[in-house]
Amino acid sequence: MGEKVVAGAFDLSDRHQYRVKLRACLAGLERLLEEERFDRPRNLMGMEIELNLAGPDGLPRMLNAQVLERIASRDFQTELGMFNLEVNIAPHRLGGRVLDRLAEEVRTGLNYAHRKANELGAGIVMIGILPTVNRADMVSANLSDVDRYALLNEQIVAARGESFALDIEGVERLTCTSASIAPEAACTSVQLHLQVTPGRFADVWNAAQAIAAAQVAVGANAPFLFGRELWRESRPPLFLQSTDTRPPELQAQGVRPRTWFGERWINGPLELFKENLRYFPALLPLMDVEDPLGVLDAGGVPQLGELVLHNGTVYRWNRPVYGIADGVPHLRVENRVLPAGPTVTDVIANVAFYYGLVRALAEEARPVWTRLPFEAAARNFDVACRHGIDARLRWPRRGRLGGTVEVPAVDLVRDELLPLAAAGLDAWGVEPADRDLYLGVIEERCRRRVNGASWQAATYHRALEGGLTREAALAETTRRYCRLMHEGEPVHTWPVGLLGSAGRAG
Repeated sequence: MGEKVVAGAFDLSDRHQYRVKLRACLAGLERLLEEERFDRPRNLMGMEIELNLAGPDGLPRMLNAQVLERIASRDFQTELGMFNLEVNIAPHRLGGRVLDRLAEEVRTGLNYAHRKANELGAGIVMIGILPTVNRADMVSANLSDVDRYALLNEQIVAARGESFALDIEGVERLTCTSASIAPEAACTSVQLHLQVTPGRFADVWNAAQAIAAAQVAVGANAPFLFGRELWRESRPPLFLQSTDTRPPELQAQGVRPRTWFGERWINGPLELFKENLRYFPALLPLMDVEDPLGVLDAGGVPQLGELVLHNGTVYRWNRPVYGIADGVPHLRVENRVLPAGPTVTDVIANVAFYYGLVRALAEEARPVWTRLPFEAAARNFDVACRHGIDARLRWPRRGRLGGTVEVPAVDLVRDELLPLAAAGLDAWGVEPADRDLYLGVIEERCRRRVNGASWQAATYHRALEGGLTREAALAETTRRYCRLMHEGEPVHTWPVGLLGSAGRAG
């Protein structure tokens, strides 16, 4: 939601007028699709990484404006909380040594940002949820000083009409309330973009939905929130509950939440934009002067600003994106399921797994989504978030028998999905050395049953066994994580435990 917005009140006519404008934008999108105005295939991918700022004590630092001033790069931007940053990686063409180039680019950018943050007594941390974030940090006063965040908070709070209730039961249970959307800022993710043609959009989106659970199972990295050990990937339930505009009565009626996995496979991109308009009221009814149908009549390409803004306030785990580059419209699938971290190598391994697997599954003669009920894919996602590397997922049975079977996620990934991902990377033209290096990281996580979440939990429990309090154990786990993250070896190689007087690694 990168648009420049200015906070202000909306009168009763604004939302009606905005709804009319949204319908005009949707009609404009439909015309663009009918007239085949979209960009040709370019094999382009893009990436955004959300980051945390923490001090040497492992605690969050509310310093993003000051750190950004020192970084002085347009690649780095604010995120929702004052202890968040986001780095945007320029689009790359899939092929050749793209994975190594990405790794070097990300590593260089993060190291530079880390040095600049160090000048202010902070550092960069790539992690799904910073374990040391507490409830006192998650207040509206700690939202970034940007108009669009203040306005988004105001409108979501107004739509809900009461405090947000967080209730997440995992290893332990967390229950609390919040008067703002600030707890959402605890969630830091990696977002992967793939530019696709309209004709390929449904296949890629369906494939991305089908593998979301496998991505989370091998990549989970958010087991703690507000001092409690919850799900292995606690971001999805936290994101859902901290942005939920539905009071309990609307939840009971089956009204859909704005953070949404979806409810069916699709046949084309227009279906998702139509669903957004059908199910979700506008949060930010801000209009520009563009007449999208008039622009089309004149032979131009409309920005569809209202449609883009509204789409940015519906938090699908795989989101459709409309954009314009060099005057030509394009569509992207934005994959939002992965947490940040633990290391650059781990992030790029997750990248390789996703882009390879999506390519292979989207081109299968018998697509997985014709053999896997959508409800099973949604349930898989929930199970993977709860159990991470130890999840058991339902997947189409091999051979002619048909139906589905429940299998350990690690076996599914090693036996079936990694070979597919390798074939997909070959189809993109990725160098075999890159392919083998980064998919090998995923294989080792599965073999050792280790990812960021399992390492955090194991190290935390080792610290508790060493006599530390809960708060101290979380802080020491975070500090140890930060040191190993910056050393850069992938998480499956990290020794469990702390160093020094607080405990012994091993």
